[in-house]
Amino acid sequence: MRRWNGWGDEHTSMDLPHSAGDFLAQVIGPGWCSQDVTLAEVINLVPESLLPAHPLVSVNAEERVRHAKGQSLPDYLAMRSGHVACFPDGVSFPENSQDVQDILAYAKLHHIELIPYGGGTSVAGHINIKKSQRAVLTIDMSRMNQLLHLDENSQIATFGAGTPGPMVEAQLLARGYTLGHFPQSFELSTLGGWVASRSSGQQSLRYGRIEQLFAGGSIETFAGTLEIPTFPASSAGPDLREVMLGSEGRFGVLTEVKMRVSKVADNEQFSVIFFPNWKLASLFCKEVVQQRIALSMLRVSNGVETQTQLKLAGHEHSIKWLERYLSIRGCVEDKCMLTFGLTGSKKQISASKNQLKSMVKKFNGVNTGQLLGKKWQANRFRSPYLRDALWQQGYVVDTVETATDWGNVDVLMAAVEEKVRNGLKDIGEKVHVFTHLSHVYTQGCSLYTTYVYRNASSYQETLNRWQTLKHLASDTIVNNGGTISHQHGVGKDHAPYLSVEKGEIGMKVLANLVAHFDPQQQLNPGTLLE
Repeated sequence: MRRWNGWGDEHTSMDLPHSAGDFLAQVIGPGWCSQDVTLAEVINLVPESLLPAHPLVSVNAEERVRHAKGQSLPDYLAMRSGHVACFPDGVSFPENSQDVQDILAYAKLHHIELIPYGGGTSVAGHINIKKSQRAVLTIDMSRMNQLLHLDENSQIATFGAGTPGPMVEAQLLARGYTLGHFPQSFELSTLGGWVASRSSGQQSLRYGRIEQLFAGGSIETFAGTLEIPTFPASSAGPDLREVMLGSEGRFGVLTEVKMRVSKVADNEQFSVIFFPNWKLASLFCKEVVQQRIALSMLRVSNGVETQTQLKLAGHEHSIKWLERYLSIRGCVEDKCMLTFGLTGSKKQISASKNQLKSMVKKFNGVNTGQLLGKKWQANRFRSPYLRDALWQQGYVVDTVETATDWGNVDVLMAAVEEKVRNGLKDIGEKVHVFTHLSHVYTQGCSLYTTYVYRNASSYQETLNRWQTLKHLASDTIVNNGGTISHQHGVGKDHAPYLSVEKGEIGMKVLANLVAHFDPQQQLNPGTLLE
């Protein structure tokens, strides 16, 4: 059973070692635990539905609770405290495109707002309800979860848009294929959500981001069905795929998605290299990607994140021996951990290893082999469970992410970390901040910054602290050469900052597209555009 007030399966959890609590208490102070409300208490808060009866609509109170919020920190605090301002008036579970057409007709007739819902994993407020005079219906796409067709000749797979990551891979694997898209939210997020938010997977170096994988599909709109055909390439005007990529439910509801898939590779392995400092680690990343060495993944943590990961890992005896070895090899206090993946035939992997060997030596890296890489692989989708683990010890964790050109990486990372680290100084609170590069490109890379702070004595004050830090980070990003989102989309949380990136004319173009597809502003209002 899925958690109603946190991430993932309620039978899965992440236990922090005792040393982790000691480390955080030393860095930012002892945690403060809050009292959580129960599901029954929140269900009692659900008001009577405003929706007219319809065979495709459920007004069940528990379903409305479970579809009220996503996975952002404000969402988490709302569900933990019971301070949920708005619930959907109902939830619909369409099973095919005709059902979605019927829901759109119903919404148009009764002036109902619609919120498309994939896996409910948004961390940017995509699926949250804004206060409105109109009834709100959430469209849960989870029953449209099948592989509908596989064209092995062109390697195009057609799926229902509500198919979650594990079901995508399981259905393809049975035929010898993979999509290769593995975002951190893979356990719950869906194909439709990946397209709608321009998602990026952990192994996008090999398989590409979602915009390279999305070949076409069907979108149900108030104006009718928009069919986007699949072409290997086209110069026939602007690409309508790009109109739907990142549209975040403002133009219509994705029902079928056609994806470019690959044969499953013969071999795959992940390994870890340590570098003496950040400068050498980041230069290594840039040179590897610009020389186009065939890796499937490349991720490097700065010094503070490396230290934090080693502290949170437990296994103190083993970590001590690792640190002694690294110290002998010249990786001491400022060391940075880099995890990389190799995917392909034995010959391809061997060729990439040979190319890497001289590069590792050039930048004074220490290759520790596959042991730590295997541990990363085994736990690659467990990180979202860290929020609950820290919450139980009285701490709050959240992230911000962006992307920028190589020449701006260090400047932007330092600026964001400084703003967040000092963001709560005026109230005497410390914030622990660290960053990694999660995706690299020849032009630049993403920056993924995590921050941990102490829970306050009230939910409202904890939220106030987040609002301060979120604004400081977001404002710093857009005014210092970064995009407001590299992989999480815009939603409602990032919408206030979008105009800095798009400019006046760009924002008008987006507004006109919304007006064309949704003249009455019924599709996910407030998302993408305020």
